[in-house]
Amino acid sequence: MQIPHPVRRAAIGLLAFAAILPASAQADMLMVEKDELKFGFIKLTDMAPLAIAYEKGFFEDEGLFVTLEPQANWKVLLDRVITGELDGAHMLAGQPLAATIGFGTEAHIVTPFSMDLNGNGITVSNEVWQMMKPHLEMQADGKPVHPIPASALKPVVDAFRAQGRPFNMGMVFPVSTHNYELRYWLASGGIHPGFYSTSDISGQIKAEALLSVTPPPQMPATLEAGTINGYCVGEPWNQQAVFKGIGVPVITDYEIWKNNPEKVFGLTKAFVDENPNTVLALTKALIRAAMWLDENDNANRMEAVEILSRPEYVGADQEVIANSMTGTFEYEKGDIREVPDFNVFFRHHATYPFYSDAVWYLTQMRRWGQIAEHKPDEWYAEVAKQVYLPEIYLKAARLLVDEGLAAEADFPFDSDGYRAPTPAADIIDGIPYDGRAPNAYIDSLPIGLKSGQTVEGNEVIGG
Repeated sequence: MQIPHPVRRAAIGLLAFAAILPASAQADMLMVEKDELKFGFIKLTDMAPLAIAYEKGFFEDEGLFVTLEPQANWKVLLDRVITGELDGAHMLAGQPLAATIGFGTEAHIVTPFSMDLNGNGITVSNEVWQMMKPHLEMQADGKPVHPIPASALKPVVDAFRAQGRPFNMGMVFPVSTHNYELRYWLASGGIHPGFYSTSDISGQIKAEALLSVTPPPQMPATLEAGTINGYCVGEPWNQQAVFKGIGVPVITDYEIWKNNPEKVFGLTKAFVDENPNTVLALTKALIRAAMWLDENDNANRMEAVEILSRPEYVGADQEVIANSMTGTFEYEKGDIREVPDFNVFFRHHATYPFYSDAVWYLTQMRRWGQIAEHKPDEWYAEVAKQVYLPEIYLKAARLLVDEGLAAEADFPFDSDGYRAPTPAADIIDGIPYDGRAPNAYIDSLPIGLKSGQTVEGNEVIGG
């Protein structure tokens, strides 16, 4: 647990002083219902908006006195938000959606703020990398052409299976972006990642690659031990594999789906209803942190790297964190490439909670059987609107614009909540995505459940 920030003590003094000033001399401040808050996070670089809002005093500017507390894993984090031990948390985007529809832990969780775009990668062991190499297209300099397709992994998976060896891969949680991105990449190369059913929640029904949960900080050690042959995780745990010489990142999620949505800030619906001004205030602080992280072409990123490297936040070496946070990414040792948008915190409306982002997660839950039955398009839209709260985000943004802390053009004030459809060129399998037509999208994907299909026992029924 963190020691209260020194800015907090200063803020208390300033608030006391402000109380004796005439109203005209005071800046407008929201009358928050709860000013002492505890937020949870997992040790990943994409928790950065929380760390920056804390360290730069943005929470205190809003009259919020925040404690940030790392959590053991995503389930513990979600459970503690539900019980009220945490007021809110850095969450997997799938967690509020899954909880609200009753997949796994059931609770109404919402988000007024998306924390970032991109930020994940898929890493394989050195053994698997050497087996993949003969199937890769190479550049003139002898380095692989990127993005690397999963079709280069398929002969390796087939070889493992022919030898009676399971091909095991790690992801961080059943409703994580990492699970869906890994499945998306594998399926795009003809590798079946398995189905879920109501009676078998392993996600390994008919699987050629066996996916299972490993907490993010444990990924490199689990790979090194040989328990898994590869994994999908956020930073810095792909770059850590390179740093330790135990594995090779083969693709980033930016290459799987350009500017894909990642984490969100999650709260219970009850907390939001009971503390509307508090939620507005914390959303303002998080927006300011995201702006700081991306402003002036990422000019603040090295300072952010130093902050994140501290043990109370991510606790990895600065060199490892900087590899991705400063716009580069190292694949095979020494193969460093420019990926300027690997971590995006504010550009491209990264912080706006688009309904279409929520719908994509729901399509993947349906594709792999976590949503067992066919749902009409209207259902996807309704769930998205229950969970994603752009109206709160835009109200916070308007306050920042009125205060001179942000520009009108920084925010999609005229949005209907849906991004423009993702073009075929921006996604690994060349299949475009339109959040307004979820069933047509699901049916266009070669591997996965289709309309009218469900999984019973070990068989796909119907359709």
